[in-house]
Amino acid sequence: MTDIQVLPDPSRLRYQASIDGEVAGFVEYILTDELIVFTHTEVHPRFEGKGVGSAIARFALDDVRATGRRKVMPLCPFITGWISRHREYVPIVYGVPEPAKDK
Repeated sequence: MTDIQVLPDPSRLRYQASIDGEVAGFVEYILTDELIVFTHTEVHPRFEGKGVGSAIARFALDDVRATGRRKVMPLCPFITGWISRHREYVPIVYGVPEPAKDK
């Protein structure tokens, strides 16, 4: 199993994955006061099929969920598809209604 390290890189407005110190991929975003808009995900061809994209998506979405300050707007097709397969992230997607609370 390859050890993938994902870290935020706010100066470049992205989350970046590395393997053995080499950049393996990233997801770019735009920030507003209320949203983080994921615009583009890229995995270096040499690292495709090794779970890099999934590691980036999971880390970025977990980070957004943990801070609780913004909703996600997934314009990037990869992030959109990843969320559709990992439904536990749907509640942080912009435009998805909040679940009804018991009275």
